[in-house]
Amino acid sequence: MQAIILDTETHTLNGQPIEIAYAPVQINEGKLTLDKTQIFDQLYSVDEPISYAAMAVHHILESELVDQPHYTTFTLPSDTTYIIGHNIDYDIRALEKCGVDSKNIKAICTLALARLVWPDAEAHNISALIYMITKGSAKARDMIKKAHRADMDIILTANILMHEIHHLKIQSIEELYQASEDARIPRSINFGKHRGTAITDLPADYMQWLLRQEDLDPYLRKAIENAKIVTL
Repeated sequence: MQAIILDTETHTLNGQPIEIAYAPVQINEGKLTLDKTQIFDQLYSVDEPISYAAMAVHHILESELVDQPHYTTFTLPSDTTYIIGHNIDYDIRALEKCGVDSKNIKAICTLALARLVWPDAEAHNISALIYMITKGSAKARDMIKKAHRADMDIILTANILMHEIHHLKIQSIEELYQASEDARIPRSINFGKHRGTAITDLPADYMQWLLRQEDLDPYLRKAIENAKIVTL
């Protein structure tokens, strides 16, 4: 079983991937290791022009995609079991557009873990967390200037993950996955008339209504189902 930190850049929001990068990682005795020499980083051509809004984030130009392989040629290493990333669901959706079968992938979200480890942080995006961890160092600034390109985001995410593993006393990749799954279950509702209310304090009829929604986030569904069991 292999664990990788992965990041994608897309041609528009929720669009086709124009860059995919990943690197294998291991956790041994609570220590994260990433071999930078093993980083995979590839640009891909897509079927539509890059939106200017997306270009303003990752700074990938149309000219850089000329003669690059089509995004549908991307494949994961065959033994990949865990995929780690910041807001990893976005990257998983991008991989699915390539034809990657994700049903057996165990996704680990460093964003969810960051919200658990640093609940009072001013922001939980990669750049803000790196500045917070390094107390605003010049070295961090130099690294962040290269952020929003997939290869650098992998390195920055690994830095954040290293601190999360330390805070949570994680000893293995599977333990990290279980911590991520728990962190992704919301403790309060973040939309609608009950916004800010603890899941366990939601009215029973509202919980029943939410559970009838076919597009309900699976982690919110799990939170509500757990709350119903507790309140029975």
